[in-house]
Amino acid sequence: MASAFLPVLPQGDVDRAIQLIQQAYAPEQRLSSDDQRRLQQELFEIQRRPEAWGLVLPFLGHPDPNVQFFGAHTIQVKIARDWDAFPEDAATQLRDMLLELTGRAISSGQNKVILRKLFVAITSLAMKLHPSSPSRWPDWLRSTLSAFSTMGVPREHIMDFLAIVAEEVESADLLPPRKAQMKQSLAEAVPMVTQAIHECIATPVVQRSPHDLPSALKCLQAWMAILPANDLTPFVPSLLSLMIPTAESPSPEYDEQSFLPASDTVQELLTASALAEGAGTKTVTEPLLLWLDRYGSAIVQATVSSGFVDDISHSLCKLLVALGDHSAMYFAKNIASPVLVKPVPCPVPPPHAAPTGLAPRAELPQAAPAVHRAAGEALWNVDYGFDVGEEGEAGNEAEERERDMMPVAKAVYSELVSVLRRKVVWPPRSVLSGWARDQRDKFQAFRRDVGDTLINAYYVLRDDMLSFYVNDLLQRLSARQAQDGWEEIEATLHCVMAVQEAVPVEDSPHLRQIFGPDILGRLPKTGDERVRRTALHLIGKPPPSHHTRPPGSYASWFTTQPTQAPGSPTPSPLMNAITYVVSALPDPTLCLFAANALRDLCDANRTALAPHIGAFGELHAGLTGIPDTEKAKVLQSIASVIQALPPTEEIPPIEAIVSPVVAKLFEALQSAGQLPEEARAMAVQQLETLTGVARGLTRVTDSLLAQDESPEVQAALKEMNRAREDPRVVKLREAILSAIRGTVELWSTDASVCDALSDLFKSITALPSDVTLLSLPAGPLLELVCLAAQRQLTAVWLSLAQVLVIQLNPPSLLPTTFKSEPSAEASEVALNVLQVLLQTSLSVFAQPGAMASNPDIVQAFFGCIDAYVQHFMPVFYRLPPELFNALIQCAIGALSLQERYSLTSACTFLSSFVNRTATNDDFAAAKAALAQTHGFQIMRAVLFGFAGVAPRSAMPNLIELLSTMITRYPAESKQWMSEILFAEDFYPCRATPEAKTKFIKTVFGSRSLKRTREGAQQFTLVARGLEGSAFGYATVSM
Repeated sequence: MASAFLPVLPQGDVDRAIQLIQQAYAPEQRLSSDDQRRLQQELFEIQRRPEAWGLVLPFLGHPDPNVQFFGAHTIQVKIARDWDAFPEDAATQLRDMLLELTGRAISSGQNKVILRKLFVAITSLAMKLHPSSPSRWPDWLRSTLSAFSTMGVPREHIMDFLAIVAEEVESADLLPPRKAQMKQSLAEAVPMVTQAIHECIATPVVQRSPHDLPSALKCLQAWMAILPANDLTPFVPSLLSLMIPTAESPSPEYDEQSFLPASDTVQELLTASALAEGAGTKTVTEPLLLWLDRYGSAIVQATVSSGFVDDISHSLCKLLVALGDHSAMYFAKNIASPVLVKPVPCPVPPPHAAPTGLAPRAELPQAAPAVHRAAGEALWNVDYGFDVGEEGEAGNEAEERERDMMPVAKAVYSELVSVLRRKVVWPPRSVLSGWARDQRDKFQAFRRDVGDTLINAYYVLRDDMLSFYVNDLLQRLSARQAQDGWEEIEATLHCVMAVQEAVPVEDSPHLRQIFGPDILGRLPKTGDERVRRTALHLIGKPPPSHHTRPPGSYASWFTTQPTQAPGSPTPSPLMNAITYVVSALPDPTLCLFAANALRDLCDANRTALAPHIGAFGELHAGLTGIPDTEKAKVLQSIASVIQALPPTEEIPPIEAIVSPVVAKLFEALQSAGQLPEEARAMAVQQLETLTGVARGLTRVTDSLLAQDESPEVQAALKEMNRAREDPRVVKLREAILSAIRGTVELWSTDASVCDALSDLFKSITALPSDVTLLSLPAGPLLELVCLAAQRQLTAVWLSLAQVLVIQLNPPSLLPTTFKSEPSAEASEVALNVLQVLLQTSLSVFAQPGAMASNPDIVQAFFGCIDAYVQHFMPVFYRLPPELFNALIQCAIGALSLQERYSLTSACTFLSSFVNRTATNDDFAAAKAALAQTHGFQIMRAVLFGFAGVAPRSAMPNLIELLSTMITRYPAESKQWMSEILFAEDFYPCRATPEAKTKFIKTVFGSRSLKRTREGAQQFTLVARGLEGSAFGYATVSM
């Protein structure tokens, strides 16, 4: 084999590379991770050398498969990454050598992983040589197949090669013209490819290799998006012929080696080809329906009879899902059309291929609801060809369509609702105990996904749907025997819960029945955890799940019901729900869900529950057996009810629930020396409880919707302020603040305490219109934040400082032309806090690598400082000059950070600061001084960022900062840019003097943000060597 054109690697290096591979990857070697990395790095260093082309032949000729793999891998990587360094006149010789090497590898029986690497290498080489003018490898695919045929390559490997070709070309990162040339070369090969696949499928089983058919069908799947519809259509009968049973008695038997890949291919045809999205109903849908009518039902019946979901039935269900998604409009038209049509079996599948109680299989539970939704939407979108009158009567078409459609839609959805109710039933415990964890998770996910389908059904059936569920519950409760399970009743409750977001918040006789004595009153109050948990979720929404959004709850529906007076003999639905929830609080397995439900109920029904405050006092007194974590939520619930009382009447109950919490917090502080861990945990719990109470006291109505100067708001504020001056409340707030101060002094460096304090600070401070009896002023809390930050600077304290600084100068809720100036007292507090935070933060950031290692702190720091820019701009120019200059230099240094969010926060601060300084006449002298002292350095950092210092994801923020500088300092910016770009010490990049000149002209041609963005983006691509690359232009951040 001619290989003189390849660069030569010393034999010693080749031997060392082989030794490294065998040491790193031999099965018998037991290396530490450090040794493995060391060997891999040394091997990588050899492979990246320009002469590493010389590794290919010795590697591929070596008997060790691991070494052979690296030979194939090396030539693939070299073609993809180092092509520019390869001699152009040797490309043809490399092509011939690569084809010969691949033929030898196939004939010698090398494994498919190695062959795949070689096939990818051939395709990569084609993408280098074919799309050029003139092409250096014209008709490359046909010539490659011809070469393989001459070498006697088996059909199986030819099919594998063709599949890889389609995949690689589709995913290739090429510029559009080159990509189009490659796709055209595939399009020209379509007749040859389809003929080869047809021949393979048509070959009798006894005459073909066992792997020929799977490879051919994989190839067809890979080419599916390339083949035009008229080339795909002939494959449908061929594929269905592979799915015919080999024997039909006594039960159908299928050849899995044919059925499964054929079914996968049909699914691909239905979802990702020119015949997808409802196309080809005559050529695809109807033949498939005939096949389903003949064979599908038998497969389902056999599965139900055996109780086992095998690979055939599993594949059939996936096929049904794909067909349902593809042909939803066809089914809707033929189900609902008034024209008489021959009935066809409806392939909308149930969620399980097996009867209820069998474990769900793979992705089917998740896929089936999507089919139901698609079918339901199609019922409304399909054109049924209803007759309409002349143009003057066209306005009646919608009414006529709805009249004709409604009975059909209701019939379809009624059946769907009934089926889905059965399908969400959990199996009995005896069956469920045999399910694996992942099977339970999949079934749980299916139950959640059913909700979207049921919501669609509700919009059609509305009250009829709730009536169905109510009647089902009443019948099952009436017929239930003591030994019966609750699974069926729980499933119906789950369905009622799933449609909550669609049910209007208005009086409903059906919901009154559900939350009345006939249903809720007959549900168990002990044992049977699942049905009780679902009932609690029905009342108050469950905790959020990482899988999907949680279903809603009916807590707000109770606001539509009349308020029940204390002592009334007939409990209202709201009090029924409260009673049911409270009964579950002592149960350890349900306490969390009961506490959440109680919190939601009380939060939404404050006014209705306020007359029952005495009962909540009794509840508070009986909380002894409830864990502290849930007790906090119960206290938040009680606080929500207290908030609905007049402020002066709030004082005694607030004292009653808060004083013990504060006392326990002081107890934790005092016991910290003896039992530090227990004391800290107790302190965190009490802080979380105070947070819950503070949140509960916050008004439900949005303060932004109220006007500060309205008589009602002013009267309420005066009443609240009078109540806040009550000595009992003043003493309580002082105790809370004292306890918080003690906690900060003792545990401010503990992460869990920091988080708890952060939540408390945010909930116990408020705007003036939202103030509560417990609201604390921002000033003393900022003092504590500074104390904590000085001990250990964290993002938590800086973020809190940002929130509290804003509250020092709260925004007006009335629209004004000018922003109100902060008071002198607030400005002094802000200045003192700013100095402490700057001294603390800048001393931390001054340590080598500190900013790069703590991006969260950097981001929070500049976010906090930006809040000062928005609310207390003058205090910056009251800082000591050295402290002010250190801040600006820190921000400039942050523009070179590699972490995006910390860099962008610095950009935002600098942009805001420059804008505020330049646009305020009071800062005219400061504007000039800022430009003279820091302007050049800011511009230098921005331009260095474009050239390669900053990550490309931060370009939009750097562009905004550049635009700000150009707008506020036009003459100076032009001079700075010229000096920086053409300086000898400019950041090393690929930008030529012409590119730099063009950049300056583009930016200063109009000084608009659009032109600045265009110029900066183009300069960035040029400077980083990405001009003309598909990656560069595809990843430009707009």
